[in-house]
Amino acid sequence: MSSSNENAVEKPKHFIQHIIEADLASGKHARIHTRFPPEPNGYLHIGHAKAICINFGLAEQYGGLCNLRFDDTNPEKEEAHYEQAIEADVRWLGFDWGERLYHASDYFDQLYQFAIELIEKGLAYVCELGPEEMRAQRGTLTEPGQNSPYRDRSVAENLRLFEAMKNGEFEEGKAVLRAKIDMASPNLNLRDPVIYRVRFAEHHATGDRWCIYPMYDYTHCISDALEGITHSLCTLEFEDHRPLYDWFLDQVSVPCHPQQIEFARLELDYIITSKRKLNQLVQEGLVNGWDDPRMPTLSGMRRRGIPPEAIRDLIDRVGVTKKKATIELGLLETCVRDWLGPRAPRYMAVLDPIKVVITNYPEGEEEQLDAPLHSQNPEMGTRKLPFGREIYIERDDFMEDPPKKYFRLKPGGAVRLRYAYIIDFEQVVRDESGRIVEIHCTYDPDTRSGIGTSERKVKGTIHWVPARASQPARVRLIDRLFTVPDPDRRDEPFTAFINPEAMREMPEARLEPALSAIEPGQPVQFERLGYFTPDSHDHQPGAPVFNRIMTLRDTWAKKKS
Repeated sequence: MSSSNENAVEKPKHFIQHIIEADLASGKHARIHTRFPPEPNGYLHIGHAKAICINFGLAEQYGGLCNLRFDDTNPEKEEAHYEQAIEADVRWLGFDWGERLYHASDYFDQLYQFAIELIEKGLAYVCELGPEEMRAQRGTLTEPGQNSPYRDRSVAENLRLFEAMKNGEFEEGKAVLRAKIDMASPNLNLRDPVIYRVRFAEHHATGDRWCIYPMYDYTHCISDALEGITHSLCTLEFEDHRPLYDWFLDQVSVPCHPQQIEFARLELDYIITSKRKLNQLVQEGLVNGWDDPRMPTLSGMRRRGIPPEAIRDLIDRVGVTKKKATIELGLLETCVRDWLGPRAPRYMAVLDPIKVVITNYPEGEEEQLDAPLHSQNPEMGTRKLPFGREIYIERDDFMEDPPKKYFRLKPGGAVRLRYAYIIDFEQVVRDESGRIVEIHCTYDPDTRSGIGTSERKVKGTIHWVPARASQPARVRLIDRLFTVPDPDRRDEPFTAFINPEAMREMPEARLEPALSAIEPGQPVQFERLGYFTPDSHDHQPGAPVFNRIMTLRDTWAKKKS
């Protein structure tokens, strides 16, 4: 994307922007107000990033406000540490809710009073059908449901029974409060949905004050109204819930009536965004927690080193529509490379080292070579590379019996060391098992990069690190978590498609000395190998651990072809 205003092409507005602009122009709203309402029962994933960017981004674009509200109506699954993780993720993506942090539990008293209002209007009743009976009477898409035998209770009896529910006089599953709408409605969500259920569970915010908890469909719309939300933006699976959203707001005395608008969620191949299935991966020990760098959670992607700007760029490129589509994961990888390419400083690391001894280089001597931190961005400056008699190169940068067009080190051949000299093969040294443990070469002192006098040319250039000054490290090669693009749409369990190569550790890697100053959160490019960053958990001074953020090019394109 060009930074020049002259070359910039204005992107067409999407349908939600058209709605907002029309509402502002007509005076329906003086200022827009949106919200992001996650459930604190797990970590956010890449799919949530779209909802975050749309809600906060539109509020920012149109000078409005956006709330962060936790939908904490299920005390059995929700925990405070999930809230902390969600807050960190939203901030990481570049957004802030200011003083507008709310919880559905903030409104429990008001929600209870609104439920009483529904009962008093004859629009809600206490039902004592069991869960299975209620499900059997709900009907199907082609058959109407059946009225509950408790549907015509008097207002007085419903008020008494609802208070009994609140006071803990019913066991769990023995009574619920239902809205009285239409059991013959073609929309199953309107067939007398449950509003409240009994749960004897301590809530992380309200403790044991309540033993009845409101349902999402009831809570969400009223919370929106109480907060003055103008545009309630959600994904397409809530489209069928919109009539219920509107029904609740039309029946109770709320201060405003927000407009629910649905958009297509972000779906990527090779990724699962079911919070339940992600939790399964964690609980079964198939990954090392929610923030495992293989996970599509935002915390996992942050730990891996994915820049938040790349995620925002992806969402911008995908756009906002009502059309369901699965996006190729390669697009996210392209966004990552596009962001890191001009910004990540370059260094050298050797992941599978083999020692090279330069036999004609003076023992005990060392010289400092200058190497740019970015060949296309000289303003980044340079770093020093110590060069001496012994270095490490990648084991696969040498072959004794190479194929044609192999331009790296080989018997009878020569290769240039990046930023250094041309070296000529001399011999190999083997251990007792016959494995090559050293390569002996000579160097051509007139071929030093940048200042050498020789006009000698070779076809291959390889990277290296100094043997003495390099730092031992563990490097994790992170890749796609699944081997197939649709792991949750197959006959076998999705866990059968976990990629065994999704995280390979190179325990004997060596890093050039300048990498010792790199800290977690700082992306770098290991030349020829990819983009990497120190692991936020395991990296320590003197014992570095780096994660691969991304390869330099799409290696999966070849696998698919």
